[in-house]
Amino acid sequence: MGAFADRLWRLKQEAGDPSYEEMSVHLGAAASRSSLAAAAQGRSLPSWETTWEFVRVLAVDRLGHDPVAVEKEWRQRWTRVKVARNLTGSSPAADAVPAVGTMPEPPGTTELGTIRLRGHRHLVAVVAGALAVLTGAVVFVVGHRRTASGDAGVPAAVSVTSDRDDSQFEGDITYPDGTLVPPNSSFTKIWRIRNTGTVVWANRFLARVNADPCQTPQAVPIPQTRPGEVVDIAVAVRTPNAPGTCKIYWKMADEQGRTLFPLKRPVFLDVQVGSS
Repeated sequence: MGAFADRLWRLKQEAGDPSYEEMSVHLGAAASRSSLAAAAQGRSLPSWETTWEFVRVLAVDRLGHDPVAVEKEWRQRWTRVKVARNLTGSSPAADAVPAVGTMPEPPGTTELGTIRLRGHRHLVAVVAGALAVLTGAVVFVVGHRRTASGDAGVPAAVSVTSDRDDSQFEGDITYPDGTLVPPNSSFTKIWRIRNTGTVVWANRFLARVNADPCQTPQAVPIPQTRPGEVVDIAVAVRTPNAPGTCKIYWKMADEQGRTLFPLKRPVFLDVQVGSS
């Protein structure tokens, strides 16, 4: 993982070497400064969420690179290190990660979940999946269909219709950025988000992704939302006794806890705690 961490460090230098506190507080990375610092130290592989927030604020927001291309590039690097570590118990020799463009890009990106091995058949499936990632191969199982004439020797076109999951931030309903709130008090923050995709949002929530003196639940349920509808999401907040700044980030997640919309900025609360 040393080479992967070194790539993160070099990206930080290229972006002007901001401090980790600046990346977390001022540049808007939805990760704590300690998590960002650990990612570049190379002792362990950071989570994809931490990696992406590290890369996003530097490569996309500060350097102006294309977010889709950057996400593909870094997810490929992160995935290769993770797969090799899972198969061998450690990172590959010298964390050998080929330069971008030396390996075919799969169409789209996927989230890796946790795989528990129970028997050899599961191990075969994991190894096959790992080989697909390492070689850039992607296998789609779409079933079989014959032509109208029944001629199996003529390739038949297969049309695949996939649902599109998307969201759009509509605005702050209460406590806009910079609002002054008293110490040791409670209030309710409300955001409005629109379902701009084609799937119903069900059993989803906003997951808090950083530490902050203000107290909130770690997860905030999202009411069921059909395509085209807007939903107001409320979270109860308790301020600390001391004055300061409260800036808390949330990302949408499904019922398995998987982060959704990794390319989108998190919704956040940003208030000043103090006396008027």
